[in-house]
Amino acid sequence: MTTLSATLRRALLGRPVASTDAAAPRMPRWRALPVTSANALSSLAYAPDEIILTLVASGTAALALGPLVGWAVVAVMVLIVASFRAAVVAVPHGGIYRMARTKLGPRAGVLASAALLLDFVFTAAVSLAAFAHYAAALVPSLAEHRMAVACTALGLVLLLALRGSNRGRGRRILPLVVAAFVLLLAGMVGAGLWQDAGGTLGQAVTAGHTVDGSGAGPVGAVATALLALRAFSAGSVLLTGVEVPVSAARTVAHPAVPTVRWLLTMMAAAVAALTVGVMHLAHRTGTVVALDPASLRGPDGAPLPEGAEAPPVIAQLAAAVFGPGSPLAVLTIAATALLLLFAAKSAFRSFPALTSRLADDGYLPRQMRVRGDRLVHTWGVVALGAAAAILLLVFRAQTALLVQLYVIGVLLAFTLAQTGMLRLWRRRLAHTPGTRARAAVRLRLGITAVALGVTALAGVVVLVTRFTQGAWVALLTIVVGALVMGRIHRHYAAVGRELTPDAHDDARALPSRVHVVVVVSTLNRPALRAIAYARATRPSSLEAVVVDADRAVTERVIDDWDRARMPLPLTVVASPYRDTVVPLVRHLRERRRLSPRDLTMVFIPEYVVRPGWRTLLHNRTATRQKNRLQREAGVMVGSVPWQIREGEEPRPRSAANLRE
Repeated sequence: MTTLSATLRRALLGRPVASTDAAAPRMPRWRALPVTSANALSSLAYAPDEIILTLVASGTAALALGPLVGWAVVAVMVLIVASFRAAVVAVPHGGIYRMARTKLGPRAGVLASAALLLDFVFTAAVSLAAFAHYAAALVPSLAEHRMAVACTALGLVLLLALRGSNRGRGRRILPLVVAAFVLLLAGMVGAGLWQDAGGTLGQAVTAGHTVDGSGAGPVGAVATALLALRAFSAGSVLLTGVEVPVSAARTVAHPAVPTVRWLLTMMAAAVAALTVGVMHLAHRTGTVVALDPASLRGPDGAPLPEGAEAPPVIAQLAAAVFGPGSPLAVLTIAATALLLLFAAKSAFRSFPALTSRLADDGYLPRQMRVRGDRLVHTWGVVALGAAAAILLLVFRAQTALLVQLYVIGVLLAFTLAQTGMLRLWRRRLAHTPGTRARAAVRLRLGITAVALGVTALAGVVVLVTRFTQGAWVALLTIVVGALVMGRIHRHYAAVGRELTPDAHDDARALPSRVHVVVVVSTLNRPALRAIAYARATRPSSLEAVVVDADRAVTERVIDDWDRARMPLPLTVVASPYRDTVVPLVRHLRERRRLSPRDLTMVFIPEYVVRPGWRTLLHNRTATRQKNRLQREAGVMVGSVPWQIREGEEPRPRSAANLRE
């Protein structure tokens, strides 16, 4: 019979999917490109904002550094992508985790995976917070409800992730959303550059605005350099997501390695061109954003109206280029918001996939590798949803606050992976014959070395410039996560060693005698059945035990026992503190002390009610006793259930069912 909960589950999540449908068809290049580039492209929705709000804190004159900072971030991204293009040749099915693990050892792999997991959590939270920001740009009345919008979007994405969409509409919708975003943004950049060249480019809605408390701008070369470094660390969120194509070799069309290299190249080219264009237009239109909307001041120095805030950078540029409220401006903002939703959804795909691989290697609980009836790693999805919800609530769905802890994890993972690949190329160079082959390896070694140096330097810059803003919290979380995963691995290794049989294993030895104990709390039908089953095992000795937690109940059991003339002794165990578990354990331990080689079998009768609210009406004493006795050496536990069929036709009672 189908229950109400099962009906609701099927309505929300859909019908079960057969295991034979797990393997999705490999994606051709032009379909794989938007799927694997969604995360990297979505960072364009908030990376320019982070650069500008960092610069404007020192005065509007500092905004002239925006395009230069954009070029610097793009240069680092291009170097990282170039190193990944070289790495995928040697480790085609690895990803960041495998690159670090196989070349530097398990500890480096675990540290890189902890950093990536934190990156996926922040990707989901930041994408949802940015989505709420863009939704408020489309519908200004939502500005006061951004937390509710972000949490609602999280619920929607979580539901879609639990449903799974390997063969569903998600695979068809995502390429359309990414293509629309790229085309609209490229059109906006192209039209903006044309208007700028012709002198017809409009100004942003925040042009001429200032931030209350900002200085007159950086003074001297040192102050300018420090400000540029802080802006660079803020814009480094653009680097997140560029690693996704590296892990896509198993899902793209053959030949996989050239396809992945092509995906990396096209993704980097698109992100670089759009980033440079957006930062140039932001400078030319005078776009301003601020961490605290209340700190914005208009061109006349007056504060903005209560509740007003600066729209995101792309929203302001779309209005300046296409015209405020024009169809193209609205479509650009809507496409950006949708892309952010799919970027969050992508994190809900990458996070469970990585936790599943870690669980296979014994670094996370084994439940993480189990797929649900929708072929989804349910525990991984739920864990990411809970972590993202906590971040949204703690940081009030503010993108700028979340970004402060964001980038350090991905830069640490990239650094470890590139260090592993550098070691690989050095070994390859020493064992590669032939001039041309050695030249190819030497080129990849050089690219990886330069990318490693730049990535490590970027990581140091981010850590130093954001240390007081919370980067230390992210770093501490990564280290603690790696330590916890290491402890889990040691636990599984110890369990495996203890469970592995050997030639002299004492688990094969037969017990000298078997003593059976039946736990009795009331002489009812479940107890009678348990006694009958216990007698049927023909043990060496048999006794019934009642724990004297309630004197009146115990005396009633003794009276019923005498009247029933039960063919086994009844032992009363004292319980001065009304505990039904510890006195029973002490009684069994005393018997085992007298006969260490004996096996004790404990039968626990219990009645099982129908699922739902009825389970809350019973104290689950039998469950507590079973859970505790399972930890006792030399004790085996047998549950004797009696199903309560409330509301069903009762079956006729028959004494023949019990064999005396």
